[in-house]
Amino acid sequence: MKVAVIGAGVSGLGSLKVCLDEGLEPTCFESSHDIGGLWRFKETPEPGRANIYKSVVINSSKEMMAFSDFPPPAELPNNMHHSEVMLYVRLYAEAFKLLQHIQFQTTVVSVRQTLDFAATGQWDVETETRDGQRETRVFDAVIVCTGHFTQPHLPLGDFPGIESFEGRYFHSWDYRSADDMEGKRVVVIGIGNSGGDIAVDISRVAEKVYLSARSGAWLVSRVGEGGLPADLVGTSRLDMMMGKLFPSWVNKMVENKLNKVVNHKLYGLQPNHGFFQQIPLVNDDLPARIISGRVQLKPNVKQFCGSTVVFADGSVIDKVDVVVFATGYNYSFPFLPSALQAKSGYRLNLYKHVFSPALTRPTLAVVGFIHGLGAINPLAEMQARWATRVFKGLTKLPSEKTMIKEIEKDTVTMHQRFACSDRNPIQVEYVPYLDFVAEQVGVRPNLLWLLLTDPRLALNILLGPCTPYQYRLTGPGQWAGARQAILTQWDRVIQPFKTRVVPEPETKPSSKRNIIMFFSGSVLLCCIVYNKHELSSFFSLLSLLRSPQ
Repeated sequence: MKVAVIGAGVSGLGSLKVCLDEGLEPTCFESSHDIGGLWRFKETPEPGRANIYKSVVINSSKEMMAFSDFPPPAELPNNMHHSEVMLYVRLYAEAFKLLQHIQFQTTVVSVRQTLDFAATGQWDVETETRDGQRETRVFDAVIVCTGHFTQPHLPLGDFPGIESFEGRYFHSWDYRSADDMEGKRVVVIGIGNSGGDIAVDISRVAEKVYLSARSGAWLVSRVGEGGLPADLVGTSRLDMMMGKLFPSWVNKMVENKLNKVVNHKLYGLQPNHGFFQQIPLVNDDLPARIISGRVQLKPNVKQFCGSTVVFADGSVIDKVDVVVFATGYNYSFPFLPSALQAKSGYRLNLYKHVFSPALTRPTLAVVGFIHGLGAINPLAEMQARWATRVFKGLTKLPSEKTMIKEIEKDTVTMHQRFACSDRNPIQVEYVPYLDFVAEQVGVRPNLLWLLLTDPRLALNILLGPCTPYQYRLTGPGQWAGARQAILTQWDRVIQPFKTRVVPEPETKPSSKRNIIMFFSGSVLLCCIVYNKHELSSFFSLLSLLRSPQ
């Protein structure tokens, strides 16, 4: 079965690997000369492709954004610079020999159903090479992995007088570094992650930076409790259960906790939406730049008058040199048939954000076009695993009628729960979505069974961060190293900190024994009172507590 994979970014590489695992014959078409997609830094912006700036560091920690069967090297930092993300991506591509399946500098011009599609489910994929050579090939299935950070949204019509602005303005897509911003007065419009990063970056050299926020944002740090990566703390399955049972209380608790670190109202950051309704602003440096006066929060821009910027509250800033529009992106898939670009609300009309109900044969999947409060890599990889199983006929989709109903229901729910818009059309509940797709593939971890057969692993899955390795323990695509990857994930988290090791104070053996005995007695009492675990599980746990690990 021949599969066309469009795009060699992280989603495309994961899809290639999954196709090979399933015994399919993938061919990946990449319009640029290299892999990496968004994470490949380009000195000069390349139209039609995602671009990042020099200072970009990933918001998700390495264990949370890892490929599910390829843990990142322990020595890599937890929140990697884009160059280190590329190193990891290249290691992945080399380990699984993916490069030989990629045709570089080849753009997909169109994807159309063959004349006998109803019988074969095949597609005519037309491509064009850099030197203008066109070719059409037939594929049994198609996976679209082109992302949604390629078409900058520059709403100049929303800013009266912009044509009179005497300085320079551009979209954040064009931003590379603050090299030419020294001594300038800069306005950054938009308080998403790009807007926050760019405002901080420029403020190190500019005379003053003004960050214009229409609706505010919840600010979180990459650094969590005890200095651990923030996305590894409070994101366990147990935490997710608590969120489901007591959503209002958990939301209030999170917001109160964030306000103890930075008073959002005092700093001008307070948004109108709850924490879980929109992707938060991840930035470690913004509070320090605000408190030092290097960045000043302002409301939405009302109008431009020459080099003067007037804000919605009537305040005025004169002699502005540069305006950066961090106003998001439009999404489009121009190579797909118009019927597959129909929308439900703001999003594409896709069942669980992957399959179109309009197709009589489910042989086209959109992978990686999704948002959640977590890394996109595990989401995209899981979608690809589902897609390949559907292509092979090993997993069945619901009827067209059922899929349409589900799409309508999901759209209503999504719009009620999240702050969606044209630029942010999709947001899902991270772990529940992963679990749903994993259920379709047959790889969702069985916690009850693990509690009985492997309590140590079960406790790591229940109480630890929901890392992607959990979905390689059983079922199709099972990886023998998944258990060990989960049990050693904290070792890889700790390793990058060991650049100066502080000696541990000596602990008397008797004290350690007393602690173990006290804890053991407490666990045994709980087992007897609540009857939740068999005594065999207790003794297994006790032996683990006594082990060096």
